[in-house]
Amino acid sequence: MPPRRPALVERMRPFTSTIFAEITALATRTGAINLGQGFPDTDGPAEILDAASSAIHGGLNQYPPGPGMPVLREAIAAHQQRFYGLDVDPGSEVLVTAGATEGIAATILALCEPGDEVVTFDPVYDSYAASIALAGAVKRTVTLRWPDFAVDEAELRAAFGPRTRVVLVNTPHNPTGKVFTRAELEAIGALAREHDAIVVTDEVYEHQVFDDAEHVPVATLPGLGERTVTVSSAGKTFSVTGWKVGWLHGPAELVAAARAVKQFLTFVSAGPLQPAVATGLDLGDDFYAGLAGGLQAKRDLLIEGLTAAGFEVSVPRGTYFVVADAAPLGFTDGVELCQRLPELAGVAAVPVSVFHDDPKAAPSLVRFAFCKRDEVLHDAVERLSRLASRA
Repeated sequence: MPPRRPALVERMRPFTSTIFAEITALATRTGAINLGQGFPDTDGPAEILDAASSAIHGGLNQYPPGPGMPVLREAIAAHQQRFYGLDVDPGSEVLVTAGATEGIAATILALCEPGDEVVTFDPVYDSYAASIALAGAVKRTVTLRWPDFAVDEAELRAAFGPRTRVVLVNTPHNPTGKVFTRAELEAIGALAREHDAIVVTDEVYEHQVFDDAEHVPVATLPGLGERTVTVSSAGKTFSVTGWKVGWLHGPAELVAAARAVKQFLTFVSAGPLQPAVATGLDLGDDFYAGLAGGLQAKRDLLIEGLTAAGFEVSVPRGTYFVVADAAPLGFTDGVELCQRLPELAGVAAVPVSVFHDDPKAAPSLVRFAFCKRDEVLHDAVERLSRLASRA
């Protein structure tokens, strides 16, 4: 008999595991402090936890409407108006998804034919590449380079071509902590218009922006609202990553396309959690200011510790993450360091090279998450100080 064909289709064979699962398993096995995976170690605001409990006990446990519960879609539209001045129709221009990951996947699958091209920015969050592969599309990358991760306009222009269908932007950016500038986003938008491409923008860290940085939603830029799908979620803003409640909004035609795919992925999800997220989106300005301020303090604590340990650090303007260069400590291979770090310092982190098409673009860079309790970060910093004495 001829050999049996492999069970997994070829285009998905590079995606059999994620670096996050691998590092979390390593941290669990060794007892290391897990600064690899970006999840908080505290629960979200009591208001939304109580709202979720009330919804569960109040009977909201069956299928919600396919586009999402009206109360949440209305809250999303109100949030976009409140923070960004965007007029969004909750009836036709909002779709609730099983996290931002599904929102991105459904949009890519809806918009891309096999052979279409998707422009992304390396280092790129791993689910993007998987979604592009699922669609049979082709990834074209623009490399963001250490230490400022600025967009090279010549490289950006070269990534666009006659097959460009989508440009996928993540700002604030995981894993680098970069916040794209208005000028960078305008340059991306100009090329999207020139090539009649759709901009899909992942803004899950929209409320985690530090110092004087400004989060600029692409949909607010002149001439881009009609060709932009904006994706966000509750997980990062409200410290409920396990709820997997996300959403997207944009022109009705594009939202309808994503909804046509989404209904055959999960159909619906998280019914009783949706009104709780609506409660969160309506929290006062003090909550949002406190979120950013608290995380900025955690960022500074970790940066101080990494610097003292001998790393060179790129100061992030947003997200949960700090990228550090281990080369000054004598580690030129970030993957090897992250495999050994639990043994060397009792801390787990993620190598940035796994987010790149070309691992040589960031060979010694490592990403650390600072969305942890202060006492955990202090403990991690103390452990990392062992590296300085080793160097």
